[in-house]
Amino acid sequence: MSNAVLAQTIYQAAQALPDVQAAEVLDFIYFLRTRQDLAEHRDLQAAQQDSMNHVWVNNADEALNHV
Repeated sequence: MSNAVLAQTIYQAAQALPDVQAAEVLDFIYFLRTRQDLAEHRDLQAAQQDSMNHVWVNNADEALNHV
């Protein structure tokens, strides 16, 4: 099912719900989007970790860790 068709199906199903339940559906959609955004952010951080280790962890800065 394409995204447009799925969105239309969700819209039609939500129209049949009482306002309180439709609001819950909307809250759940926002939750899913937030969870996806956080997962993408964590993935980006993990990808950067390996490439930045030589900058963050080095002998020259080790002395500063004990100041």
